[in-house]
Amino acid sequence: MDVIEANGLEFGYLAEGPADGPLALCLHGFPDSAHTWRHLLPALAAAGYRAVAPFMRGYAPTSVPADGAYQTGALAADANALHEALGGGPDAVLIGHDWGATAVYAAVGHEPGRWRRAVAMAVPPNPVLLSGFLTYEQLKRSFYIFVFQTPLGEMALNRAFVEGLWRDWSPGYDADRDVSHVMDCLSAPGNIAAALGYYRAMLDPSRHVAAYAAQQEAADRVGERPILYMHGVDDGCLNVEVAGGATGALPHLPPGSRVELVERAGHFLHLERPETVNAHILDWLAAER
Repeated sequence: MDVIEANGLEFGYLAEGPADGPLALCLHGFPDSAHTWRHLLPALAAAGYRAVAPFMRGYAPTSVPADGAYQTGALAADANALHEALGGGPDAVLIGHDWGATAVYAAVGHEPGRWRRAVAMAVPPNPVLLSGFLTYEQLKRSFYIFVFQTPLGEMALNRAFVEGLWRDWSPGYDADRDVSHVMDCLSAPGNIAAALGYYRAMLDPSRHVAAYAAQQEAADRVGERPILYMHGVDDGCLNVEVAGGATGALPHLPPGSRVELVERAGHFLHLERPETVNAHILDWLAAER
């Protein structure tokens, strides 16, 4: 593991591939870690990319931000700052899952000149998400978000709870290794508060830090760079229909974007069906390279 400073934080990260290859930055979500990209990093490296997977802000060994900012705009600022710190060029690509996907939309929307293409998985653009989020079935799936708004969140976020989320979100997948990585990242109270902070900022805009206002605004508009969006058909976190199905996300993605639904995969589709997901990503990134 390596360490780099960007946007005022010290990021721990995993990396594979040639140092002079185009940057492929891979952003994880919740409850997850940079190790989630263990199948994709070597595939990207073999394709000539310098593949880098940071631990997101507040997830150990990355530092906890002093300003307490966990809004999408802050995550986007981190991605663009990491691009700068890692020496990325205009041929860089950005890949994100879950919270990492929300960072993708905002980062590419705010500074499109940094990124040639992008990939987002498991969380569609905000307009798609909001249109279906308040259905009864989806509210049941999203109970954890409301638990995290309360003081119970700190007590609830333990290994058993995380195991339950993985079991519900990706039925049939053996997540023991991944959960262990998650718990390493959330080993201190400050890290637990950070993971909850993403969700508390989601429903409480008063937690937003003004320094990230421009990036936050970019999260809600259609950008310029084409995005490949993928979603597992059996996703137990966010129903595939709520995510827009095969076409619903397209009007809210930049021109030239594409949607792929992955059969026999849940929320962590890149871990459950790595060969299929990797093939879609490498095919997408190869276009116009």
